[in-house]
Amino acid sequence: MKNLLLLALLFLSCTAYSQSNAAKSGAENKDDKILLTIFLKHDQTMNVDEIEKIKVEQGFYENFPPEGTSVVNWFVVMGIGQMVVLELPASKLRAVNLALEKTAWKAFKTEFYPTYNLYPFIEGKIKNKSKVVY
Repeated sequence: MKNLLLLALLFLSCTAYSQSNAAKSGAENKDDKILLTIFLKHDQTMNVDEIEKIKVEQGFYENFPPEGTSVVNWFVVMGIGQMVVLELPASKLRAVNLALEKTAWKAFKTEFYPTYNLYPFIEGKIKNKSKVVY
């Protein structure tokens, strides 16, 4: 029981240390960016022309992506709609959400997934070094 308690205290101290360092480095580096994967799911009761008309009327192309964000990829996912990957500072997350609420909601249902690029961390570990670059 004593060993279990010591092990638990060691785990908690290591966890607290790693969290405090992560918080400190995040506060020190305001240029940290996140990736945001967005699914723009087509409303299948409308055809492409009807969806496009809504996007144009609501100013989708003028307002998305908002200033201060950049498009990493933009794919068509057949049977679902579109998948957009943005790179942005965390402070711009609200602007992305508002841009989509104001310009895409009648044409799409949206889903958001914060993501990060794991490849730089595992690149040296994997045997197949080939990577597709668009």
